[in-house]
Amino acid sequence: MGLEEDFEKATKDALTLPATTTDEDKLVLYGLFKTATVGKVNTSRPGMFDPKGKYKWDAWKAVEGKTKEEAMKDYITKVTQLQEA
Repeated sequence: MGLEEDFEKATKDALTLPATTTDEDKLVLYGLFKTATVGKVNTSRPGMFDPKGKYKWDAWKAVEGKTKEEAMKDYITKVTQLQEA
């Protein structure tokens, strides 16, 4: 399979991650997913009344330097690691 197909499979696998998956791991996956599908951060940081949105925005911003392909590969790797844990 190609990178795109592997990424699509990983996105489906991510929906069935163990209940023990931490919020930090979920935020890493979120940031990688957004970078792989949207690219660079294209919104302003949410305000103090949206802490969940702020955490998600920060996770996306943290991986902003990655290319689409790098983000896809890292996402696939992270999902695989979480499934094996």
